[in-house]
Amino acid sequence: MTTSITNAERREGMRGFLSRRGPGGARRRESLDDLSERSIVSASERRRPGTRFGMTVTHVFLSVSLVIAGLGPILWLAKSAITPTQDTIQQPFALWPNGVDWANLSTAWNDIHIDQYFFNTIVIAAGAWFTQLFIATTAGYALSVLRPKYAPVLNALVLATLFIPGIVLLVPLYLTIVSPPLLGRDASMLNNYLAVWLPMAANAFNILLVKRFFDSLPREVFEAAKTDGAGPFRLFWSIVLPMSKPILGVVSVFAIIAAWKDYLWPMLVLPNPAVQPLSVRLPAVASQTELDVFLAALAIATLIPIAMFLLFQSVFLRSAGLGGAVKG
Repeated sequence: MTTSITNAERREGMRGFLSRRGPGGARRRESLDDLSERSIVSASERRRPGTRFGMTVTHVFLSVSLVIAGLGPILWLAKSAITPTQDTIQQPFALWPNGVDWANLSTAWNDIHIDQYFFNTIVIAAGAWFTQLFIATTAGYALSVLRPKYAPVLNALVLATLFIPGIVLLVPLYLTIVSPPLLGRDASMLNNYLAVWLPMAANAFNILLVKRFFDSLPREVFEAAKTDGAGPFRLFWSIVLPMSKPILGVVSVFAIIAAWKDYLWPMLVLPNPAVQPLSVRLPAVASQTELDVFLAALAIATLIPIAMFLLFQSVFLRSAGLGGAVKG
C-alpha cells in the first residue's frame, strides 16, 4: 500500500526534525517557513517601513493607471453622450459646464434609427454565438472525447488554419457567398444573415480552446457514464457540457464581442442598409450627424459589450467547472 505525503506534512516533519537538532533548530525552522512562503519580497522585507511605503505607492499607482486606462474612455463617452456639442469641443473634460442634454439619446435612438441597427446587431451576434458555440463544442468533443483514428489529422488541419491570414480568405469567402456551391448562381446569400454566421462558425481558435479544456476533464467520469449505458449524445449533453460551463462562457464572450465589433465582412455581404449592424452604419452616418448625437449613438452601441462583461466576469474567474456535472 502506498502512502501519499503532502507538501504540508513534509514541511511539518522537517520542522520537527530541525527542532530536535539543538539551539540552531529554531532558526532553521524559521528559515524553512520563509522558504515555503517566499515571493519577490520576503516577509522580513515587508516589515520594513521603507519597503511597505514603496509597495503601497506602487499598488496605488498601478490601480489608478488601470482604472484610467480601462474605465477612462468609457466614462468620457458616457459623459459626452449627454453633453452639447460645443461643450464637448471647447471643454472636453469638463463635467457639463452648461448642463446636461438628455435629448441626445432619444435623437440618436429615433432619428438615426439606432433602434433598427441595434436590433440587427443583436440578431447577428446571437446567430454568431450559437453557430460558434455549436461548432466549437461538437468539434472539440469529437477531437478530445470520441477520438477517432483520424483525430490527429483533423487536429493538425484545424491548427494549420490559424496560420492563414484572414485577409487571404476574404475573396474566396465572398465568391462562395455570392454563388454558393451546389445551390446555383441564383442562390446568392448577400443581405442574408447566414452570410455572416456561417463563416464565423468555423473558428479554429475556439475549437482548439474547447478541445484543450475537454482534454482536462476526468476520463473516469466518461467511462462510468459509458458503463451506465450513456451513448455519445447523452455523454455530450448530460456530462461534458455541464462540466464545461467556464469554457462555454469564455467562448460566448469571444463570439459575441467579435460579432459585435466586426466591420469589414458585414459591410461586404450586407450591402442593404436595412440589415446592416451598428458597426457598419455608425461610420456611414458619422459625417451627417451632430457630434453629440453621434457620441450618444456610440454610447448606446457599447451597452451590450459592457453587459456581457458584467454577466460573464465570474465565469472568467472560476477555475473549476466540475461542479456542474449532473446525473444522467
